[in-house]
Amino acid sequence: MATAGTTTGLKTTGLRRRPTPRTPLEPRGRRVWWRLIRIGSAAGRGAPGDRLRFWALLAAAAAVAVVALGVAASVATYDGRAARGQARGPVLSDHRHAVALWREAFDAVGGTQHSVVYVEPLKSGATPPPGLSRWPAPGEAVLSPELARAGESDRIMSRYGRYAGTIGKAGLVSPSERLAYVRPAQPPHAAREMEQWLEISGFGRPFPMGESLHSRPLGQLLLALGVLTGVPALALLVVAARIRSRARDRRTGLLRALGGTWRHRALVTLGAAAVPVAAGTALAVLPLLPALCTDLRLPPTGYLLNSGDLRAAWPVLTGALAVSFVLTLVAVALLPRVDPHLDRDLDRAGKPTRPRTSPSATPRRPLIGGALGVALIAFSQYLIGTPALVAFLAGTVVMWAFLPSVAAVAIRRLGHGIAAGGSRAEHPGRLTGGRWTAEHPGSVVRLAVAMVIGLGLISQPQVWNSRLGDKAIAARATEARIGDRVVSVHSRDITPADITAFARALPAGSHVLTIDTSPDQPGPLLQGSCDTLRTLGLACSATPRPAASHDPRMIEIRDWYGQELRVRALKSPSEPQLDRLFGELLVVAESQGQKAAVEQAAYALVPAVNVETPGEIWLVGSAAKARLNNWVQLFGACGLALLLLAGAFSAAAEFARTRRAPASLTVLTASGSVYRSAALWHLTVPLLITTAAAGAVTAWHATFFVATLQGGSVPWGALAAALGGCALTAVTLGVLTGRAAERATRRGQPTAD
Repeated sequence: MATAGTTTGLKTTGLRRRPTPRTPLEPRGRRVWWRLIRIGSAAGRGAPGDRLRFWALLAAAAAVAVVALGVAASVATYDGRAARGQARGPVLSDHRHAVALWREAFDAVGGTQHSVVYVEPLKSGATPPPGLSRWPAPGEAVLSPELARAGESDRIMSRYGRYAGTIGKAGLVSPSERLAYVRPAQPPHAAREMEQWLEISGFGRPFPMGESLHSRPLGQLLLALGVLTGVPALALLVVAARIRSRARDRRTGLLRALGGTWRHRALVTLGAAAVPVAAGTALAVLPLLPALCTDLRLPPTGYLLNSGDLRAAWPVLTGALAVSFVLTLVAVALLPRVDPHLDRDLDRAGKPTRPRTSPSATPRRPLIGGALGVALIAFSQYLIGTPALVAFLAGTVVMWAFLPSVAAVAIRRLGHGIAAGGSRAEHPGRLTGGRWTAEHPGSVVRLAVAMVIGLGLISQPQVWNSRLGDKAIAARATEARIGDRVVSVHSRDITPADITAFARALPAGSHVLTIDTSPDQPGPLLQGSCDTLRTLGLACSATPRPAASHDPRMIEIRDWYGQELRVRALKSPSEPQLDRLFGELLVVAESQGQKAAVEQAAYALVPAVNVETPGEIWLVGSAAKARLNNWVQLFGACGLALLLLAGAFSAAAEFARTRRAPASLTVLTASGSVYRSAALWHLTVPLLITTAAAGAVTAWHATFFVATLQGGSVPWGALAAALGGCALTAVTLGVLTGRAAERATRRGQPTAD
């Protein structure tokens, strides 16, 4: 009864349960979140730690936006290349509908191969290839601008005939493509000449030719861009978003005390980050502007971006900027969602607050793990083939995995050594800097790890791409010994009359021989006049004899064509005959520098002729692979710079958090320069030592990689340039942080939150 009466009484008197109190930050519409964003925007320009975070976010946003623009520009460039490649591809046809003859050959300038396309119109109204305003006249050649520029010293303008101008951009997959359109002085007429030509009805079909034959797929380019530059840009973004300051910690604690959730903290973070992220995204447009106005050459690759492709893709570029801005803001808002330092401080109420010191005992696991990785790398050189590569890669992964812990141990010991030296020398800045390094090694460790990994990402792919096969190594040795004093000339269309005319067109001191490499013979047969054979130290005999001579040119010829090489003297100048499939000419000269004249004489007689020094085709192939290192240097240098920037911001933020702690040093030392000295000993000196150590580790690592691959070379030039950048970063970071700390101490007044 009492219970029932009580319940009835509550209902009749109109009493209700009290509602839960509303927290000050409980949403009441759009005004709260807009106010939180404005609070974050105003606070982001307040305390020194926030100003450092402002610049870090600006740099990170610019880096992410540049990578996004790079992806968009790559896609636009490949789309343009594909469209122009299809527009100029020949459409094969039968004899009734053919309007022109088409034939492709290859040549090289400066170790870089290019296509030489021979054309012969069959009808007067036929449309010329894209990029040409008219068909070349008989004996004329039209070159791409890049080929004309690169081959000027090799007399490329007159190699294929009379120079008739340059190919327009519409006929080139890229402005840096090397391509030539040539019309023979005499149209093909014999049946054996016609079999090498294609009959076409026009242009407009996909056809692999020119630069498209050697270009890498878009996926490989984006993968290299993402790994070497995109990942460091994301690392910089994470560091910038995680930068802490006392003012920001107090704001976070106040928001929690007022009942704010992570969403409220995210809104404040968005407000503080909106301006620097927008400014950084806008700055990313600056390197794009020259590429939109003109064809921009990318150092050190030498590749020319087509400005028309980029202008046509402006919606994609604009969308990339917008996506970069949004994703950067979202990442900044979500990354600091959990602040472990603040959570730990809030959760340890009532617990001892005595500060923890760094451990005195040296952990053994990191040292053992790092030593194991080094041992695997060293052991890999005693293996062969795939096991050697697997052991090297496994050792590299293990070494890099334990690198941060090993670096922390080494840098902590270095800090103790610096502090001990400062104590003996009674140097307060050195003592303070050494103790900071010993107690807070993370600032230097992050930069040290960035240096080693960044240098490794630059050097290892270059070592891989610099590998030479046995043939390429032999060709390089031949080039060093005899240069271009032996040149081979090969074409199925060479006739005895052509050989005679060709010999007359050669410069003085050059001699022509024929060589037959038919497999049905006991060995390759070298033939020439008695005078020519005597210049090579060979006997004049009408009966084939072994090629025994100590002349360097003859030694190289025998090495490349086989030790079974035989020699026979020709009875008369009109006797030389060439096997269409297995015959070629050899031009031997007394002095260097005759190849350009040999090429001009050969192309004047026979189209699509191959003129090369012994093994030159192997050197051209290895040079094409080595040129990939230029792209590794481009993306890797940008990635290393971003990693160093991330480490620098992290170290500067750590220094900014602790620079006010020993404020009494200015009183004890009667000088504010103690901060500059402490910053140099805390950052610059350890980082310079770390730079030297990173360079030594990278060089050692690359040397063992060369030994494991049994080929390749260490990129000493790129490594030296990267180490110079690391050293410059160390000096700049120490000077700037020291000056900032000195200015903050000299002012000695609180700043607004």
